[in-house]
Amino acid sequence: MLRRLVDDHGKLMFHQSGGCCDGSSPMCYPDGEYRLGQRDVHLGDLPIGEGYDPVPVYISGEQYAVWRHTELTIDLVPGRGAGFSLEGPTGYRFLTRSDVCRQP
Repeated sequence: MLRRLVDDHGKLMFHQSGGCCDGSSPMCYPDGEYRLGQRDVHLGDLPIGEGYDPVPVYISGEQYAVWRHTELTIDLVPGRGAGFSLEGPTGYRFLTRSDVCRQP
């Protein structure tokens, strides 16, 4: 799905939504379309295959403080995506799965 979205929209980025109207969904945008704040945290980059740039993933600083000991996985499942996320019209949606990590 990410390669398909890159082919249609160019470089991408994710921002983990903190709730409200989009729930707690990972939101996929064309790179730079979502305006990052000073407290947003870069969680890492999703490699999507040879010939494609990795997709950066961000989360708000406040939400990171709560989830910092959690392993997050962005998954793709059948269903209607959030209105602002690029996969919305495809019949699939991105979903964040989480596992709490043990603190050292």
